[in-house]
Amino acid sequence: MLELLMFMLSHPRLYDFIFSFLLHESAELLGIGPRPNKFSYAELKTATEDFNPSKKLGEGGFGPVYKGTLNDRRVVAVKQLSVASQQGKSQFITEIATISAVQHRNLVKLYGCCIDGNRRLLVYEYLENKSLDQALFGKVDLHLDWPTRFSICLGTARGLAYLHEESRPRIVHRDVKASNILLDAELCPKISDFGLAKLYDDKKTHISTRVAGTIGYLAPEYAMRGHLTEKADVFGFGVVALEIVSGRPNSDNSLDTDKIYLLEWAWNLHENNRSLEMVDPHLTAFDESEARRVVGVALLCTQASPMMRPPMSRVVAMLAGDIEVNTVTSKPSYLTDWDFKDITGSFLSEKSSTSVANNSKNKESDINTGFDATPSPINVTETMLREAIGEGR
Repeated sequence: MLELLMFMLSHPRLYDFIFSFLLHESAELLGIGPRPNKFSYAELKTATEDFNPSKKLGEGGFGPVYKGTLNDRRVVAVKQLSVASQQGKSQFITEIATISAVQHRNLVKLYGCCIDGNRRLLVYEYLENKSLDQALFGKVDLHLDWPTRFSICLGTARGLAYLHEESRPRIVHRDVKASNILLDAELCPKISDFGLAKLYDDKKTHISTRVAGTIGYLAPEYAMRGHLTEKADVFGFGVVALEIVSGRPNSDNSLDTDKIYLLEWAWNLHENNRSLEMVDPHLTAFDESEARRVVGVALLCTQASPMMRPPMSRVVAMLAGDIEVNTVTSKPSYLTDWDFKDITGSFLSEKSSTSVANNSKNKESDINTGFDATPSPINVTETMLREAIGEGR
């Protein structure tokens, strides 16, 4: 098998042919109707003015993203695969197959792809208001009032509920965070970047997999044991919901010690019945009952035990006010209060610009981390965690 792989890698044309074949096979296996539209590299080069730096929108999950205009005058976002690694190509196939298989108003729309030699590109609908993190944290001149923030929170929840419970196949996104939520002209949220997504069938309770995602949004059972279910996305959503309410990122070392970690600060305020103090001071007016509801739901979503986190359909119902928000009785879990049992365990570091992974052979496997997955009074610092599982996006 290894000899075959080496032969393929030494013959790029053969490798590209097989890669293209696998792309279409993936589409067939997922039951996708029409295959994604294929664009030529020359067409996309012209659309982006030869990938002009002035057209660059930012960095996506595995490469830069450029604004472009197609011959039919459609404005698009063109994402380039920046590394010709097997992992990058695998993520490329995953993203095309996944996003083509699902359609929802709160998921970004894929127009097609380009495979030209070692060049791999994805062509998406262009969303003019960029990402949620840029809007929330002041990187773009866009003011989000309370009704808009609440609508973004609810729309994101609906998109995840569709992925988890309505789409076939069921999908775990694995990297739910503010930078992966894009905003269209009407500020409707669209979940993007499916390069790390996992597909699983209804009969499986969980998937054991290498860890990939972003520090600050990783569910503890996934970060520590590679135990992946849709509840990992629920945890990430809880963190995003608190960022939407507070207008600040999940960790900020420039703040006072008790405010550095958003989840820790939110819990302390909740315990003292002062949750509304975390509302973004830039908001001149907001609905207090909705704000309490969002905070309560977020704390439920970030519980230490995945069994205690609600499914996304219930999150939608609670946010919409259709059912009461359950009482939160235990504090949420954030990565700084998980302790190492054995710091020399088998949790290996593999730094990547796109994800954090703990498998040195780059294979999916069960994880024997050497971590004690119980809350501990001894905190693991963010530096220790980064050294253990690598750098997040």
